[in-house]
Amino acid sequence: MKAILKVFIFPLLFSILVSSTGYSQYASKAIREVHKAYTDSLKNMNYDRVFPFWGTKAYERGIDIPYPIGFMANYFWMDQGLLIDNFQLGFENAYDGLLDFPLQQISDSIIGFGNNSNESWSFNIRPDIWIFPFIDLYGIFGYGRSTTTIEVNAFQYTPEPIRFTSVVDQGITTYGVGALFAGGLGPVWLSVDANITWNKPELLEEATFANVVGIRMGKVFKFNKKPQSNISLWIGTMYVSMQSETLGAIALRDAIPDFDNTKAQLIQDLEDKKGETGVIGDKLIDRLIEEIESRDGESLISYAMDKQVKEHWNGLIGAQYQLNKTWQLRAEGGVIGDRKSFLISLNYRLLGFKKKAKVIQ
Repeated sequence: MKAILKVFIFPLLFSILVSSTGYSQYASKAIREVHKAYTDSLKNMNYDRVFPFWGTKAYERGIDIPYPIGFMANYFWMDQGLLIDNFQLGFENAYDGLLDFPLQQISDSIIGFGNNSNESWSFNIRPDIWIFPFIDLYGIFGYGRSTTTIEVNAFQYTPEPIRFTSVVDQGITTYGVGALFAGGLGPVWLSVDANITWNKPELLEEATFANVVGIRMGKVFKFNKKPQSNISLWIGTMYVSMQSETLGAIALRDAIPDFDNTKAQLIQDLEDKKGETGVIGDKLIDRLIEEIESRDGESLISYAMDKQVKEHWNGLIGAQYQLNKTWQLRAEGGVIGDRKSFLISLNYRLLGFKKKAKVIQ
C-alpha cells in the first residue's frame, strides 16, 4: 500500500536563488579625512568605460562605484517548510488511451499531508552588469539537488490510518534573470533585489518558476590605508513565492517496484479500507481498484497539486570582505523564520568595454 501511495507524491522544488551582487558595492562616497586623497583621485579620474551610464558624473562627485561587469560563483543551501493542497490523480496511456482516467480531486480522507519540508543546495554562476550606478541587471545559471520530505496520512479519519514519510531526491537545473537597485542613505546603504527563476527538476516535464525579493540595509567599514578594501555588514529580509500548480506523470512500473507481483496485494489493501472512508471514499476506492486492475506497468499515473512555501518571509544577516574592486568574498544566512539558509560566494569584477575615442575633425 505504501508503494502505491508514494506514487501520489512527487518532489516539490524550491528554486534556490542567490540574491544581489551589490550589498556593499553600491555607489558609495568616501568622506573620511584619511580617504581624502583617494576621493580626490576619483574626482579627477578620466573614466573611459561604457558602463555604467552616468559613471563619469558619479566619479566627478567623488562617488566610488563598483566595476561594472561581474561574474559571481555561489553555493547556496536551504531548508524550509512546504504546504500541499488540492491533490489530484489520474491514469493515462493504457491500451492506446482506451482506458484513460482524467485527473480527479482526491479527498483528504484518502490522502492527507502532515509536516512537509524541502532541503536543497545549488551551485550557480551569475553574470551581471551595472547599467547605471544604482541599477544592476543579472542572469542566473545553475545546477543543484533537492530532497523533499513529505508526511503522508492515508485514510487519516479511519481507526487505523496509514502514516509514512516519503523522501524524493532529484537534480535541478535553474536559469533566471533579476535586477538590483542600490544606493546610499546617510551612513548606510540600502538595496532591493528581485528575480525570477525557472527550475527544471529531473522528474517533471516542465520547469516551475519562483520569485524572490530581498531587502537589505548595511554599513561599509573601509580600511584606513586601503580605501579599496572594506568589510560590509548587513541585515535584511527575503520574500519567496513559488508557482502554485504543478503537473507531472510517471510510469506505473517505475513508481511501484515489482509491479506485476505486487498488484494483487495493492488491490487487497484498498479493499480492506472499504467501509471505513464513507460513501464518497468507498466510491473512490472502487474506482482506484478498477483502474489498477485494468492497467499494465507501462500506464502513466498523472498527478497535480498546489504547493507553496510554508512562510513567505524570513530574516537575513550577512557580511562581505572586499579585497579590492576586483575580488569580493561574502556570506549570508537566513536565521529568522521557518526558512533556514546559507550562502557563500566569490565575485570577480572588471571594468569592461571602453568608449570609442572621439575623432577630432
